[in-house]
Amino acid sequence: MKRIFFFCSVLLAAEALVFSQEKQKFLNVNGYLSSMQSVMFDSLSGPFINENLIHNRINIKGYINDHITFAAEFRNRLFTGDRVREGGTYSESIAKDQGLVSLSWNIINKQSFFLNTAVDRLWVDFNYGKFQLRAGRQRINWGQTLVWNPNDIFNAYSFFDFDYVERPGSDAVRLQYYPGSSSTIEIAVKANYKNNVTAAALYRFNKWGYDIQFLSGLSESKDFVAGAGWSGAIGSVSFRGEATWFKPFKTSSGREARGIFTTGFDKVFEKNSSAQLQFMYCINPMDLTSFTSLYAGDLTTRDLAFSKYSVFGQYTYPFTPLFSATVSAMWFPDIKGYFAGPSIDFSLAENVDLSAFWQHFEIVQTGIRTRINLGFLRFKYSF
Repeated sequence: MKRIFFFCSVLLAAEALVFSQEKQKFLNVNGYLSSMQSVMFDSLSGPFINENLIHNRINIKGYINDHITFAAEFRNRLFTGDRVREGGTYSESIAKDQGLVSLSWNIINKQSFFLNTAVDRLWVDFNYGKFQLRAGRQRINWGQTLVWNPNDIFNAYSFFDFDYVERPGSDAVRLQYYPGSSSTIEIAVKANYKNNVTAAALYRFNKWGYDIQFLSGLSESKDFVAGAGWSGAIGSVSFRGEATWFKPFKTSSGREARGIFTTGFDKVFEKNSSAQLQFMYCINPMDLTSFTSLYAGDLTTRDLAFSKYSVFGQYTYPFTPLFSATVSAMWFPDIKGYFAGPSIDFSLAENVDLSAFWQHFEIVQTGIRTRINLGFLRFKYSF
């Protein structure tokens, strides 16, 4: 009952803050509430696994003065369905926090449902002159491309986890220095629940109309990491790319060096339709043991590729200002696999959206073809 009271008190306090924003100019509060029904199956003639997720996110950002800001962002998720009834392993995996400090709790955990609250942003930011220092749980985004980001060594994420648009954060300290209007020097250090440390420095500058960056450091206390990235344009087409090399400190452990290289193009056409194309090449890719690992919270940048070659394409077309459709696909030629993911999005009213997604995976493992289908229907209200 104490946990339920705490959860309700937080929601009521956040709601009160939303209505008081006009008076409290120093505080900004927003978020959303969604309900998503999902189904998983290998074929229409086989069994279906159903799940429902009610997802509430609250973002709080405060401005103490011109030099100090802070943020606290958390999400509350209520899970029901077939996977919940299978046992406690599923709820335990949802509650697992990847950060140095555990900020995820299953407030209620019953046989048919469980409620999880997790804090994925909690930081204080100091800025003065050309310096900026941020400490706490935060997102450190070093990626330049749109689908796979081997330069994003602090916050790896999966393209397939579309419902987590904010992407995970890290328990880290980040120092930024801006020597000029188009250049940045960054140093960041993070630690996770295994006490593994990622520490790296990045230098970004603009040359020939391109944002170019170089980075180097330590990844997960296991690999020396070095990388580079760029983003610019060739005419009206955006041109981006990243490359990162992971070299283990101890080769005797069986851990191999791994290189990930990716480049992509994207363009916006008339009527705001858009297209993306991206290629990825990986030396010594990881083994894909399960499709569920593509949604796992402990995904690292080193594990982005499970195929030596990967090709991605996506096209979005807005039929009306309120209705759009997207078609995405990936091809993994060396493992004889592919992904297909059409989706539609419809704006029902201001800040109210209805979306539908379908994800189909198919690969060949040890001579056996494996396939899985996932369908999602989401109703979302933003405030």
